[in-house]
Amino acid sequence: MSRRTVIAYWLIPAGPVRGFFQGLINDLVRQYEAPSFDPHVTVHVGSDHADAAESALGEAARVCKSINLKTLEIGHSSEFIKTLFMQFALNTELRQLNEIIRDAAQDSSRYELNPHLSLLYKKIPDAVRCELAGSIKVPFPEVLFDALKAVRCISPTSSRRDVEAWRVVATTKLSAQ
Repeated sequence: MSRRTVIAYWLIPAGPVRGFFQGLINDLVRQYEAPSFDPHVTVHVGSDHADAAESALGEAARVCKSINLKTLEIGHSSEFIKTLFMQFALNTELRQLNEIIRDAAQDSSRYELNPHLSLLYKKIPDAVRCELAGSIKVPFPEVLFDALKAVRCISPTSSRRDVEAWRVVATTKLSAQ
């Protein structure tokens, strides 16, 4: 499997909701001795160009306002970066943000937008993942996202070491709706 360095563009949840998800992630990290990370929804993954990342975030912040995403369910998979996650509904604003970032970063990668917020990165048995997914209740019908980060990372991310090597290269706030 070919691995490369990329820039991942993250949508960050606003204030109290960010705290809720960070607390949930931190609890799972402690319980499963897993790598820690910030709550986020990946909007695009593209080439490793930090200067393009800054301009892409700037353009996105200029054009887009904060985004509400409808929560769907807690899901799980055998994929390391989707061990346990909150799935969101795709909407027009998120598609537009993805296009703006992709165009501003001058990046033609074929990233498939699938809005989810990971809660745990760890290889664990299917039965444990299934039980965990059933035990987590998210108390919001939708989540407001009000910031963006560009993060340099290895793709595909497949280990704790990969997660711990992530580095934020740019951040910006989105204006209120």
